[in-house]
Parts: sequence; structure tokens; C-alpha cells
Amino acid sequence: MNLKKISFFDTLNIMGMLLLIAVTFYPLYYMGIVSISSGLAVQRGDVFLYPVELSFKAYSVVLDDPAILRSYGNTLLYTALGVTVNLIMTTLCAYPLSRTYLYGKSLFAFFVVFTMFFDGGLIPRYMVVNSLGMVNTIWAILIPTAINVFNMLLMRTFFEQIPEVLNESATIDGAGEGRILLQIILPLCMPVMATMFIFYAVSHWNSFFPALIYLNDKTMFPLQILVRNIVIQGELSSQITEMGSNEGTSLMAQNVKYAVVFIAILPILAIYPFVQKYFVQGAMLGAVKG
Repeated sequence: MNLKKISFFDTLNIMGMLLLIAVTFYPLYYMGIVSISSGLAVQRGDVFLYPVELSFKAYSVVLDDPAILRSYGNTLLYTALGVTVNLIMTTLCAYPLSRTYLYGKSLFAFFVVFTMFFDGGLIPRYMVVNSLGMVNTIWAILIPTAINVFNMLLMRTFFEQIPEVLNESATIDGAGEGRILLQIILPLCMPVMATMFIFYAVSHWNSFFPALIYLNDKTMFPLQILVRNIVIQGELSSQITEMGSNEGTSLMAQNVKYAVVFIAILPILAIYPFVQKYFVQGAMLGAVKG
């Protein structure tokens, strides 16, 4: 039995990929081991490859803080509602633009794609949102980001690959456009719908800029705003500071920072391995038109 010899290039390629994996994974790993090490060990610089003086007090302190729990709930709400709005609006835009019999299809498509390359800017956008009375409301998070044009184009391309004969047969049987979309087209488009769901969910979960611009009430802040304030500005809530100072062992701010960040990314880390294939499919949607 002849085994295929590994070439020198393959060896270098494997070593390079392993090095890339290590460089990419280590910051996440380091963040995790620091969050479960004692504050004194972190302060001494003893934490490098494994946790030192194992302690989960940083997580207990963070999870006992009402601001963190409230912002976590806000993020879950914004993500759930945001993805729902995104899927509905993207579908309602992509489906008509995929139909060959839409009058003025090219003109409408031009206006939609135009927004990908030219934007009014932050100040005009804020003025529009403010004039509509959406500032400091959940609608300021949901409405301005209702459609991602790139995602809409992917969905439109997928719709265009569905044979027109299905629409014609349904029309002959008396079905309207709404019924055709809901009962015929969408059941055939579960792959693209799953891809859009993942794209939008990750985007909403990691989003902080719209909340930073449009929200003034701290009780409405998503989790990413608190993570930003803690990591970049070093702002810990008074309750976290007080609880940390009352612990029997030193609880350093770095432990709390990394614990908050780890809690924030945990849902994505848990879900991503199971849905990675949809990201690849989403990138390849419409690459080859049958």
C-alpha cells in the first residue's frame, strides 16, 4: 500500500495553519484563564499558559450585578426583534426584485444598491431618527438597520434561481403573490433564510454603535455598551467595585473585565461551531447560477 508523501510545501502549509490557529486562539484562551485566576496571581504576572489559584469570584461578582443582567436581557430582546424585522423586510425587498415581471425592476434595484456606496452620513441619519421621535426608543435600534443591502442581494439571487414555472402554476391555480411567497417560495428557501438569520443575529449581538448614538437611558443599553465602557474606559459599576472590594482575596479589575467579555461572547462561541457551514454557504450563494 503506497502512502502519499507529504510535500515540503504541504508541511509548511500545515505548520503555518497551526501557527495561525494558535495565534488566533491564544488571546481568547488567555482571557478565559485570567478570568478564573486570582487577582493577586494576575497582578504578579503569573498567568500565562494555565489558570493560577483557580477562582470564579469574578463571574459571581459580574453575574450578581443588575446592570449586567439587565443589559444582557436588552441584547437578547434587540437581537430577537431585530432579526425578525430584518428577515421580514429583507424578504419583502428581495422577492419583488427577483421577479422578471416587476415593472421598473432595474430602477428600483439601482436605488437600493445605490445606498451601499453612498450614505447620507451620521448627522443626517441622526436628524432623521430624531425627527421621527425614535431617539431613546427601541425603534432607533431596529428601524435604521432593517435591511442590509448585501444580504438582500444574496437573498434576491437565491430567489432568482427558483424556476418561474412554479409561480406560473400557482398563479393559474388562483394564488396571489403573498400566498406564493409564503407557501411556495419560502419553504424552498430555508438555506438562505437560515443564513440570513445567522448573519443578522451575529450583527445585532455584536452591535453597539446605534445604541451609543441613539440611546440616552442607561437602562436600555445593550451588553456591548457595558463591555465597551468596562474594557475601553475602565468603568465598573459601583456595585461591582463594592463587591470586589469586599472579597476575601484581591479581585483585580482585569479579572472582571475579562469575565464580562467572556460572558458577552459565550453565546456566539457556543452556537458558531454548529452553524459555521451556513456562513460558507452564505458567502457562496448565487456564485454559480443554474
